[in-house]
Amino acid sequence: MRTILGLERISEYDALFRGKAIGLITNFSGITPDWSRDDQTVFRDSGYRVTRIFTPEHGMYGAGAGEAVEEEQQAGDEIPVVSLYGKKKKPAPEDLQGIDILVFDIQDAGLRYYTYLYTMTYAMEAAADAGIPFVVLDRPNPLGGRKITGARILPTIHSFVGDYELPMRYGLTLGEAAGYFRQYRSLKLDLTVITMKNYTADMMYPDTGLKWNIPSPSLPAFENTVCYSGGCLFEACNISEGRGSARPFMMYGAPFLDMDLLYSDLINQKPEEAFAFRRRAFVPVSGKYAKEICYGLEFLPLDQEADFLPMALTFMKIISDRYPDQLIFRKEEEGEDTVHLKVLYGNDLVQKYLQGKISLKRLKESWEEEDRAFADSVRELRLYLQEGTNGIYFGN
Repeated sequence: MRTILGLERISEYDALFRGKAIGLITNFSGITPDWSRDDQTVFRDSGYRVTRIFTPEHGMYGAGAGEAVEEEQQAGDEIPVVSLYGKKKKPAPEDLQGIDILVFDIQDAGLRYYTYLYTMTYAMEAAADAGIPFVVLDRPNPLGGRKITGARILPTIHSFVGDYELPMRYGLTLGEAAGYFRQYRSLKLDLTVITMKNYTADMMYPDTGLKWNIPSPSLPAFENTVCYSGGCLFEACNISEGRGSARPFMMYGAPFLDMDLLYSDLINQKPEEAFAFRRRAFVPVSGKYAKEICYGLEFLPLDQEADFLPMALTFMKIISDRYPDQLIFRKEEEGEDTVHLKVLYGNDLVQKYLQGKISLKRLKESWEEEDRAFADSVRELRLYLQEGTNGIYFGN
């Protein structure tokens, strides 16, 4: 039985949208399950009026990661499009003039460093300031709702790739995350989540019966998203994470690595059997080492519920031990002492692990304690521990 998206249920909540000027936050992932219509068309077919569109990172059409997106026009459409990943990341007061309600419909990846979450929360803040109701049309968390793992980010380390004391893999849909953020910030916001049907927290994306909906250019398949959980940490260093190749976040390498040594080292670590891996040379067409041969390893999840974070950290430690002078971690712009790895991971324990000061076992123990605390804090906000069938209204 296929999961029914929040988008498919808007006509059940006619009073929310009828006669309203709608600001729609969306991109190429805001589609129906049959791919035949985008969410703008769904609104129009229902007789609702979208007057302004807001887009996140990657814009409407799929720009590269981290690329600023200028305001663009939807092809064949006269609706103004406002970029929230260029000169600004939050709707300005003038952007919301004439808007009666803000609606969010974008496919998430379920990981703290994925920026669509922050596009939503920043827009929630703008809506609260303007006194405008906010509606989330919920979509699945590709990685499911049962596994919560990875360090909770410290409140002192906050950016557009990590905030709100979230674990790395937070196990919430964006509808649930909106409820968490509203509570976390004590936000006075009229918030409605139109939930999915035929969906529970136990379901990974392949269980939904839905065609894969690409969240962004470097997550072309579910397997890439599994490996993005942890694999994103390689963005903090001079090892290619496979962007610009056919296997982003499934291949890792650099021109200076010896893939035979790395393969042998990883075999000797006796890693969990949830992933197959092999030696792999590849040539990225863009990103790090564009048009250069990178030598490294390719990974493949054998279990849809596999957690790639321990594997990614093990592999990074192997590289760090083998190439202590050649592995370079980039600094944050705001200070030379702030390493981007700390920002992505959430604290400095990962650096201590790479330095050999603590073990991977100790890292995992720290996750377990922090993740239990997070799970307890969101328990009353979960919508899919049993099948969600009704829109959830959170009020002011």
